[in-house]
Amino acid sequence: MSATYPSQLISPEVEDYPPNAQSPDVDVPTPNWVNNASLLWRKRRVLIRTAGVSLVLALVIAFTMPKQYESGARIMPPSNSMGGAALLAALAGRAGGGLGSLGALASGLVGGGGNTALFIDLLRSGTISGHLIDRFDLQHIYHKRYRIDTAKYLARHTKIVDDKKSGVITLTVIDTDPARARDIAQGYLDELNRLVNSTNTSSAHQERIFIEKRLHGVQEDLQKAQQQLSEFSSTHATVDIKEQARAMVDAAARLQAQLIVEQSGMDSLRQTYGDGNVRIRSAQARIAELQAQIAKMGGSSKALPANDSNSAEEGALPSHNEDLYPPLRQLPRLAVPYANLYREVQVQETVYELLTQQYELARIQEAKDVPVVSVIDAPGIPEKKSFPPRLLLALLITVISVVIASALLLLREQWLKVPANDPRKALALEISTCVYRRLAALMPQRKATR
Repeated sequence: MSATYPSQLISPEVEDYPPNAQSPDVDVPTPNWVNNASLLWRKRRVLIRTAGVSLVLALVIAFTMPKQYESGARIMPPSNSMGGAALLAALAGRAGGGLGSLGALASGLVGGGGNTALFIDLLRSGTISGHLIDRFDLQHIYHKRYRIDTAKYLARHTKIVDDKKSGVITLTVIDTDPARARDIAQGYLDELNRLVNSTNTSSAHQERIFIEKRLHGVQEDLQKAQQQLSEFSSTHATVDIKEQARAMVDAAARLQAQLIVEQSGMDSLRQTYGDGNVRIRSAQARIAELQAQIAKMGGSSKALPANDSNSAEEGALPSHNEDLYPPLRQLPRLAVPYANLYREVQVQETVYELLTQQYELARIQEAKDVPVVSVIDAPGIPEKKSFPPRLLLALLITVISVVIASALLLLREQWLKVPANDPRKALALEISTCVYRRLAALMPQRKATR
């Protein structure tokens, strides 16, 4: 028997393959994406039909959608200073003490103004949107039954953004009509300006009314004080106590000097003539007259009656004094009530003057009708539509439809590979059958009710 070598046990087929090669009888696993791509390639006609139908429908949808236009405006809220008030404050400060109250009031007017957040809230307020709805009849244009739905639709089609650094507010209105988009954007600016102006006007109006009432009250007090001072001066013949006292002291000094001169002359005449001489009797008469005038000018030191000293304050008419001027000894007693009355008149005059200045400023502020919102870019009629991008929208819908169809094909292929005795498949079939029967039972009932 011949010997058998190991090399003779190897078949010829095995010897033709390299050592690292696999046998053709072994199954090589195929990647999953290759199987999916193969399936989609086999169903390429379905996908092509789906893409064609989707493209046609997408073009129909894109061209039937209404065009939308955007009209924008850029506004800048007012700064915290007012030019007119600042000018008044500067003039008042340069004028000096005479207009100190005017400068204080003008400085108070300088601190007005709002900020960007406030104006954004005003633009989004229900007051402005309500006025726009009534102004442009938006409830009929937007085909809304309720006013609140119209306001929500307008808010969704209005963009309000602000620049944090510069504070500039950008307002954009979207509408199917370019002219109406421009008009609504301009309406926002008009209503904002009117709202802020009405608020400022109402506050200035209230301030003007308050100052006007106070001015009338001060004017009555001033007239009353002037009347009391005039009655007191007329009763006691006091025009200016200080000047009268100085004049009376000077007059009394002159009379006293004349009296001394006359007495000296009479003494010299007595030495020359007798007491019965005409010159001596004439000198005696002149001395008596001077003494009477000095006594009358000095007056009595008795206290004045209560009704005379307080008559001007109580408002009662005192008894009239026949003298052309008050006695010298009564001037200190008259000085106190006269000073009180005179001071009251001066106080009321000062208050009246200050209130008059404030009243004029309040009237100027109320009469102001300048725009408080600075428009950087006014809204214009847009020339190009902003939405929809028809070609891009059609392509997007087509791609989405093809992706959905491919996913459905892959899911259907996976569903067919599931064995019929699989519990999950049996449960899904049972649920779908039940739902289908339920829907089939409801359809006749709906047709019957119709």
